[in-house]
Amino acid sequence: MKRLSDDITVSPQLPLDAIDEIANAGFKTIICNRPDDEDPGQPSFSEISVKAEAAGMKAIFQPVASGNVSDADADAFAANLAGAPKPVFAYCRSGTRCTILWSLANAGQMPVQDIIKAAADAGYDMAPLLPRIAARG
Repeated sequence: MKRLSDDITVSPQLPLDAIDEIANAGFKTIICNRPDDEDPGQPSFSEISVKAEAAGMKAIFQPVASGNVSDADADAFAANLAGAPKPVFAYCRSGTRCTILWSLANAGQMPVQDIIKAAADAGYDMAPLLPRIAARG
């Protein structure tokens, strides 16, 4: 788990048995940015959703193809974040897609260097996206 801000933490694929821990840690929403069947054996979003909702969390499915994050995806992520009970726990295969989405969604809301630094502090290098983040601001 890597904290990007007070409102969002990202991670790689989570196992079903981690959902109760996430709820117990105080998270209110899970956002899945990973398409179902991206890798064999990953839990489906419906499995995650049932368990998350049973634990009292909202579950949002916003699948994004790896390596293909569009501005429309970032806009949808921003809308999902805005409407989600906080804090949010977002996951994908490695956490990178979620971090890219968060970085692009925060363009114009935070200084670009603060976005890059928050991502770097969490272990994600968003420096190559700096021009794209700046262009969205």
